[in-house]
Amino acid sequence: MAQMRAKLCVLLVGTAAALTAGSVSAATLAEDADAVCTALVGGTDAVKIDSATLQAPSQLAVAERGPTPSGRITPANPRFCKVLGHIDPTDPKAPPIKFQVNLPVEWNGRSLQYGGGGFNGVLITGLALPPAYPFDKPSPLARGFVTYGTDSGHETKQGEPPQLFALNDEAFENFAHRAYKKVRDAAVALMQRAYGRKPDKMYFMGSSEGGREGLTMAQRYPDDFDGIFARVPVINWVGLQHAGTRSGLATMGEGWINPAQVKLVGHAVRAACDKADGSDDALVQDPVACKAAFKVETLRCAAGQSGDQCLTEAQIKAVNTLHGTYKFPFALANGLDDYPGWGISGEDTPAIGPTGGWVAWWLGTAPPAQPPAPNNGIAWIYGAGGIQYVFARDPKLDVTTYKLEEHKARLLEVSKLMDSTDPDLSRFRMRGGRLIMLEHMADYAQSPYAGIRYFESVERKLGKAETAEFARLYTAPGVDHVGSGAPANVDVLSALVDWVENGKAPGDLEVTEQKVEAPSFAVTRALPLCRWPAWPHYKSGPLTEASSFTCAP
Repeated sequence: MAQMRAKLCVLLVGTAAALTAGSVSAATLAEDADAVCTALVGGTDAVKIDSATLQAPSQLAVAERGPTPSGRITPANPRFCKVLGHIDPTDPKAPPIKFQVNLPVEWNGRSLQYGGGGFNGVLITGLALPPAYPFDKPSPLARGFVTYGTDSGHETKQGEPPQLFALNDEAFENFAHRAYKKVRDAAVALMQRAYGRKPDKMYFMGSSEGGREGLTMAQRYPDDFDGIFARVPVINWVGLQHAGTRSGLATMGEGWINPAQVKLVGHAVRAACDKADGSDDALVQDPVACKAAFKVETLRCAAGQSGDQCLTEAQIKAVNTLHGTYKFPFALANGLDDYPGWGISGEDTPAIGPTGGWVAWWLGTAPPAQPPAPNNGIAWIYGAGGIQYVFARDPKLDVTTYKLEEHKARLLEVSKLMDSTDPDLSRFRMRGGRLIMLEHMADYAQSPYAGIRYFESVERKLGKAETAEFARLYTAPGVDHVGSGAPANVDVLSALVDWVENGKAPGDLEVTEQKVEAPSFAVTRALPLCRWPAWPHYKSGPLTEASSFTCAP
């Protein structure tokens, strides 16, 4: 479909109408965009627009530091109306759902909802680069998309555990799924008011928790989005929280592995598997085969030996715990009763905030503490807090004494709300929806095998050929949770638009690794992004070029 352009219309009404109002008379008055924007303030019932201000065009900026590589980049944005609003709760003790909608003066008829991350609690503005997005591409807003996001219905305050909101039922249900649906509908109503019509096509892109949200929308609200991108989605959420906590408990005391020993493991994995694809590029291209080939027991300390150049019995047991399946004594939502273990490679990816391998996510720079300490691994901070505030609902609980059998009813309740594991995407498929999933194979925030297993369950439910008509799964070797360690940047948004609107299904794509240096953001390395279950295999040529590799099982 050719891109459509629409100019902001001025509403011919005396006062701002409710967001839920029906069709309105409008005229195209681009020079009055400021008046149109200002007129959006107000609202009745639950949805309120608190402010709406016309923003001048802004320039690209790159910060010296940031939590992730893409987080350092503030993309250039065009003239747009910045709308801030909230949705009142039903329970007066629950927080409101806050949202931001960005309405470009020059609109292409499309919208893009951004997903959140972690336990949310921060307003997603829709102004940043979306998941996996190349650093040098114009932002979706600059391309003419209406963009928007939400805090999912709670705000995390400095010094508070990120899971504190879960003690309130409505706040937790908003986090699970309701907030994204409510904000989506509010954004559509805003577009109707501002432009005089609804969007032609609607897209959703999310990573981590946002990836779970994307799959949630496909499963719960299959009529709402035309294209969805779910990167490293934290599906089987209940399983992840328990498996992450178990892996942390295994490192309490003698099982903890220090940063020097993490480097030892990373080197050993590459020595065992790096050359399996035919290249010597310090990257494990086939981590599935490597998981079977590498044995951590080869690093066992000799009798009476210890130190940074070997692992003790307790440390080996901890690694095998991380790699092993977590088994529940009863079935969760959609019949799942386990969580797949973590994979191989990227163990020693440097830790900078949520970027990195074992130190960032699993081990931290100090053994797990109670309550979790800032220098602990993020998985322990998330998992142990999840046990206390979400499942046991006892903030003072000693996590080492937690017995999940005593909280079965709550686990089943949370699983029904949070686990985006329903393989029946038939309604999403039948109404023309398109789904792209991407798993990073050196991800230690969540197991990439959970997403792979989910995709395969969709294939079993609907058939492989039928699934291929509307869904794709890609796997990126060597990439950590947030996109570091190996080539990870790819313009999935364009691929989704081409598939949804032109019927062009994506084949194997290409991922790049870029310097965070404006304006060129030079590509330092590229690889094919292969459709599961294929991996990059080296043919010939420079190891930094994607054309030197081919995708094959």
